Amino acid sequence: MSTTSTSPLPGKPGTPQPAEERQQATSAKPVTWKVPVLLSVLGTLAFIFFGLMGPNQTAGFGLSSSGDFFQLPAVEVPAFLGGIVLSVLMLGLAGYAVYLKTKDQPAPRWLPVTFTVLFVAAFLIWVVGGARTPSISLAGLIAGSVTLAVPLVFGSLSGVLCERVGVVNIAIEGQLLGGAFTAALVASMTRSPFLGLLAAAVAGAAVSMVLALFSIKYLVNQIIVGVVLNVLVSGLTGFLFNTVMQADKATFNSPGRLPIIDIPVLSSIPVLGPILFKQSVVGYLMYIAVIVVWVGLFKTKWGLRVRAVGEHPQAADTMGIKVNSTRFWNVTLGGAIAGIGGSFFTLVAIDSFTEEISGGRGFIALAALIFGRWNPIGAFFASLLFGFADNLQSIVTIIGTPVPSQFMAMLPYLVTVLAVAGLVGRSRPPAASGIPYVKG
Repeated sequence: MSTTSTSPLPGKPGTPQPAEERQQATSAKPVTWKVPVLLSVLGTLAFIFFGLMGPNQTAGFGLSSSGDFFQLPAVEVPAFLGGIVLSVLMLGLAGYAVYLKTKDQPAPRWLPVTFTVLFVAAFLIWVVGGARTPSISLAGLIAGSVTLAVPLVFGSLSGVLCERVGVVNIAIEGQLLGGAFTAALVASMTRSPFLGLLAAAVAGAAVSMVLALFSIKYLVNQIIVGVVLNVLVSGLTGFLFNTVMQADKATFNSPGRLPIIDIPVLSSIPVLGPILFKQSVVGYLMYIAVIVVWVGLFKTKWGLRVRAVGEHPQAADTMGIKVNSTRFWNVTLGGAIAGIGGSFFTLVAIDSFTEEISGGRGFIALAALIFGRWNPIGAFFASLLFGFADNLQSIVTIIGTPVPSQFMAMLPYLVTVLAVAGLVGRSRPPAASGIPYVKG
């Protein structure tokens, strides 16, 4: 004989509570004040600085370049009025978030995303409107942002592949740097940038294999291994740069550049043309990698197994999935992708290698991974946001904005901090991320 215990419904003693409601009550998380307070503070600051203290000039934004298939008229926005309107809209969204909190309801995902778009637009109008030359090419700003985001996208995709399988990849910085160095060295010696690109993928995979070997087989703390690898690759590439590349730059540090592939007609479409149809090989590979990784993770049997290993390795092992083998090869694949991203620095951006050329972008890619909620598409758009912040600080310095250059230089990292702080809500990594698996 068996007995079944049931929970009474609130206000109705003795009434059994359905299993679905018991599960919802157990899994429900309290709604915090983090998002409403953060949006309220940012909205207030925007109203003060972008609105009340906004410049009186007109900010101009060009949408077309001289070589476009057809010309779009420039957009001119009164900086003071535009700042007031956008900041009031932001305060309205913040007020709605506060209202939802009083009803114990979480803010919908579109709300902080819309707020972020409005804040970026208001900031852009404020900066351009107060410059000596209050006009910029918005098409050029966006195209440059995509270009700067290329290594971030590859780095964040590497992190997605690793963390989805349960391994924290702190070594993205080392993989990018190793890929950049190897691409420059091999391309210089073979006089073939394409061989340099292939060598960069091999170098990134080699760094990842070390991470996988120590963290999966020998159960060393994944964070410590990643940090050590970053320091090791930085020291090794710096040593070889000073002793080998500097001694004979023509032979070992003149890789040349990958060609820009210009698709006729399509590349002349305003705004979208240069972004989608006028890229280097690495740029086109970026779009392909995002699509392939997303389809692979969420639309294939392989992706189902990968996500099972990252969420519940014991259950995956019970189903016959080789957990540690899956982790090892996924981490290796992620390193190869990051290595391709590193080749961007020496085969696309500039045609030589310098010490620390990656400039900490591996850590920003890690933030983009979190900001994108461990999803390839989300990581892609988060990387574009960081690339936009990086490119903006260069452009506004050229047009003579009164904003201090030091503030603009720290802008990409400020965006990174806000992203990791949870501006778009709570992010949950795969349940087994960072936890080694020992069978039996």
